[in-house]
Amino acid sequence: MAQRTRAEALSRERIVEAAVALLDADGESGLTFKTLTERLSTGAGAIYWHVPNKGELLNAATASVIAGALATEPSGSPQDEIRAIALGLFDAIVRHPWLSPQLAVQFSRSPWGSVTPQIFETLGQRVSALGVPEATWFTATSALMHYIFGAAGQNAANARVLVEVDRAEFLHAAASAWENLDSDRFPFMKSIADQVREHDDREQFLTGIDLILTGITAGA
Repeated sequence: MAQRTRAEALSRERIVEAAVALLDADGESGLTFKTLTERLSTGAGAIYWHVPNKGELLNAATASVIAGALATEPSGSPQDEIRAIALGLFDAIVRHPWLSPQLAVQFSRSPWGSVTPQIFETLGQRVSALGVPEATWFTATSALMHYIFGAAGQNAANARVLVEVDRAEFLHAAASAWENLDSDRFPFMKSIADQVREHDDREQFLTGIDLILTGITAGA
């Protein structure tokens, strides 16, 4: 019985891995039970035995990627651990462009049954370790989570739009356009043009995390 259970778990794992690969390649529209059976060289019945429908398959793929992003145990101060967790989630969402929409769909349909509790718990344990009042834990953890999803989701969307565009050339063109704006109307935009040209998305993301952490701990 134990051997059968282990074999079944491995079969489901292979199905989910194949689903993630198809989602990465072609998005949600590219994931069908037909494409999955072709990729796994198996019949539809074998897949349906483990995963009854596409919705559950998408949930399983999302849970698998998030579990991988949270798998590495960070060490250091609570702030360091939050940065490491946030960056792991950021990289996962950017690497898997379909992930951000799926997280949003899962949360809107069932925030208590999706991967949200896992992410919230992982961040929340570190927030509570910052020494801030317990009455602020929910708000502080929510702020971090919404920022991570929002910033990472936007970067993933940008990557999809600019898939055939050289990033350095795009940023140089954008910065040059800002430098040519009217000085009276857009003094701030002109002043940061060089920063746009040279910025790193991951460093910019971590700067946002640090700003939130500074705000969270300011009144501790």
